[in-house]
Amino acid sequence: SAPVRSAGRRGASCCVRDADASGRMDAVTALTLISKPDCHLCDVAREIVDAVVAELPEGRVDVEELSITEDPALYATWWEKIPVVLIDGDLHAHWRVSADRLRAALVEKASA
Repeated sequence: SAPVRSAGRRGASCCVRDADASGRMDAVTALTLISKPDCHLCDVAREIVDAVVAELPEGRVDVEELSITEDPALYATWWEKIPVVLIDGDLHAHWRVSADRLRAALVEKASA
């Protein structure tokens, strides 16, 4: 079967993964961190996201960080709540991110 390209952890180059013997691909969970520059809570959330994702198997979580300063729609929606963590587009947390809660949510997604 043809390899599938998927993004890995933040900062990692694109990686290639093959389907397993059944032809099934492991699902990749999309985690979006919405933040802004010079935001202490955003820095803390980023550290938590990085630490939790590093504990999971490589390539299971695709992390993207977006800044409300670069997107008027994000600003309008989230400016009062940053940092915001979305998992597969759904709100997981805002203001403060719990490593235990994030880990549990990502493990649950991976086993679904």
